[in-house]
Amino acid sequence: MKHLNFLLLFVVIFFSCENKNTTNAPDQPTADKENNTENNFGIIIHGGAGTILKKNMSDSLEVAYKAKLEEAIKTGYAILEKGGSSLDAIEKTINVMENSPLFNAGKGAVFTNEGKNELDASIMDGKTLNAGAVAGVTTVKNPINLARAVMEKSEHVMFAREGAEQFAEEQGLEIVDPSYFYTDKRMNSLKRAQKREQVELDHDDKTAFYDPFIKDDKFGTVGCAALDKNGNLAAGTSTGGMTNKRWGRVGDAPIIGAGTYANNKTCAVSSTGWGEYFIRGVVAYDISAMMEYGGKSLAEAAKIVIQEKVPEMGGDGGIIAIDHKGNMAMEFNTAGMYRASIDKNGKLEIAIYGE
Repeated sequence: MKHLNFLLLFVVIFFSCENKNTTNAPDQPTADKENNTENNFGIIIHGGAGTILKKNMSDSLEVAYKAKLEEAIKTGYAILEKGGSSLDAIEKTINVMENSPLFNAGKGAVFTNEGKNELDASIMDGKTLNAGAVAGVTTVKNPINLARAVMEKSEHVMFAREGAEQFAEEQGLEIVDPSYFYTDKRMNSLKRAQKREQVELDHDDKTAFYDPFIKDDKFGTVGCAALDKNGNLAAGTSTGGMTNKRWGRVGDAPIIGAGTYANNKTCAVSSTGWGEYFIRGVVAYDISAMMEYGGKSLAEAAKIVIQEKVPEMGGDGGIIAIDHKGNMAMEFNTAGMYRASIDKNGKLEIAIYGE
């Protein structure tokens, strides 16, 4: 009898605890509630960094740059606002800049030493860590579209040159004659660069012919990072590379972890600057890693990498980034960087010069 009473007491206590837990369950924060990022979204872009000074910019050109930056970022923001994916926002935003001759990407790409336009791009999905990239393409109107096709339609991450162009045709992407990318502005930049190169060879003096615009022809890359309402991050970058480049040179833009990186745990980053140093420093990933393993905020990580690590190596440039909470960063160590952002409240910011 004593054992039976004990058993009954145990059963009563057990079910009382179960009822108590069930009653309290709805009040406890669930994983979904903790990670709920609905309506917490945003988008940020860059159009290249360099010696961008007010004194060297005409009023009309400044207006043109700001108008195109606004058009580009509002394109992506509209997608996010309607609940669209960060990947769609990235692609369409970058398309606007690729189709403009103002930026060193797509239509405005710089020329190689041989007088060609060789384009690079990459894109990354922060949810899956899947990525796609292309390098050295000459006939694809929008390289960022091809990078996304590589990510989603193939088992690979990077395609280059003729193979990438063949894949683009098979995927039905828009193919153009290489002459589409010609602009007088970029051809003049090439001629100046080659003139400077020849003077240096003739005089063995690197200061004999100085053109402040030559140095910045390695800049002009465009990029975008976004957070959508589902809490997914993405980043993308597109560029024509460096004026007068040769031997199939490829910079950081198509290199995952250097020019582009996205991870839902941390942030999404797009870089612009002297590619060789951004590759060596694995800049985009380094910012994410400092957040994930070092406990740094996005602002802290970006500042350390761009203001300390990159200059210590001898490089310059900048990044734009957004984290999984919607915080944004625009960090650069040059005189200026074309940039814009819109947060979840619709606040638009556009800037060109340094503070």
